[in-house]
Amino acid sequence: MKVACGFAHAGVALHEVVIDELVDGGHEALDLGAADDYPVIARAVARAISDGRAARGTFVCGSGAGVSVAASKVHGIRAATVSDTYTAHQSVEHDDLNVLCRGARVIGSELARELMRAFLGARFSGAERPPTPPGAGQRDRTSRRRRAG
Repeated sequence: MKVACGFAHAGVALHEVVIDELVDGGHEALDLGAADDYPVIARAVARAISDGRAARGTFVCGSGAGVSVAASKVHGIRAATVSDTYTAHQSVEHDDLNVLCRGARVIGSELARELMRAFLGARFSGAERPPTPPGAGQRDRTSRRRRAG
């Protein structure tokens, strides 16, 4: 499987671990590099999936939270911050997760490898997913965050 990979400056410490785990697992890494501006690289990973250059994606920053928000703004992307193996596979099986986000300041290199294996080894079942309630897939435009300034 081809996996798009991106790293924020805080996630660079796990760069080699992520790429090596992909290659060792028989996958192909589409290494999109690192950036200080995490939303830019998160969108690059998301777009690689949405335009068909990769089947899934992974991103590492400090906590994993910001990149999951940024990536999920791209149509068709379902990203989540994951730090346990159950969620790594369950989120694919039940929620069709396609971008795994991790925090280098939260997990170590061995857990990073385990999460990657669980994420890539899982397949969407579709069986346990309840029907989506009307409007759940639409953006909530009623509460807009106002920027100070």
